[in-house]
Amino acid sequence: MGRDEREDGSPGEDEELAMLARALAHPVRVRIVRWLACCGGCICGDLVGRLPLAQSTVSQHLKVLKEAGIVRGESEGTRVCYGLAPEVLRRLRVLVAGL
Repeated sequence: MGRDEREDGSPGEDEELAMLARALAHPVRVRIVRWLACCGGCICGDLVGRLPLAQSTVSQHLKVLKEAGIVRGESEGTRVCYGLAPEVLRRLRVLVAGL
């Protein structure tokens, strides 16, 4: 079997893709990303109202997405407003397309 052009991803790109894929490897996190993409941003309480999960569980999923850079959180008083990081999602598309 010959070497295919798509095998040329660097180890750094492979690590980056694996990290982003791990962050999206739970259906609730995918649902959160879809909802944020649709609505542009929200307060954690808004997500809790849309998901059949405890606030602490939603916060944990948001933490995973935030650590991966997929989601950003900005403080608004005592609340945190979450939104997507479009440049990270664009990068994810490029990495997946390179598979």
